[in-house]
Formats: sequence, C-alpha cells, structure tokens
Amino acid sequence: MVRYHIIVYGRVQGVGFRYYVREMASLYGIRGWVKNRFDGTVEIDAEGAEENLRHFLKSVREGPRYAFVENLEVNRRADLKNYERFEITF
Repeated sequence: MVRYHIIVYGRVQGVGFRYYVREMASLYGIRGWVKNRFDGTVEIDAEGAEENLRHFLKSVREGPRYAFVENLEVNRRADLKNYERFEITF
C-alpha cells in the first residue's frame, strides 16, 4: 500500500471531475478523498496498491470529457491514513 497527495491543474472544476475521480477510484480499489480548492485546482489524497495507483493516476491525467488537465503535482507520502472508502469532500 502507498499513499499519494495529488494537485490537479487545468479546467477541472465545473466539469464533473470529482465524480469522475471517485468513479476511477472505485474501479481501481483506491481509498481516500477528492475536493475542489479555492484556487481552481482539485486536490486528491489516495491510497492503494502501487500498480492500481499507477492506473488511477493515468485516468486522472486523462480526466472526464470536458476537463483539460494541464499538470499533476504528485507527492508520495510516507504515512498511510487507512481510509475506508473514497469520498468527495468539501
């Protein structure tokens, strides 16, 4: 198990991005949360098997249909939070 803290830059608010991320997390067995930030970015904290997180990150880079992901800032965290599910937070 590994944990990543991710900031997503681009046109990622108002396009269903958080719901897409939650769907991808469910698909790959990822736990954690996603939320919009006041600066127009989206923040994700995700835990899971390293291989599954690799697939999850690829999906996040693609985004949903009307999103445009310019950049991902991905930082691996040393500690695990042991999340029980993946949630959209506010």
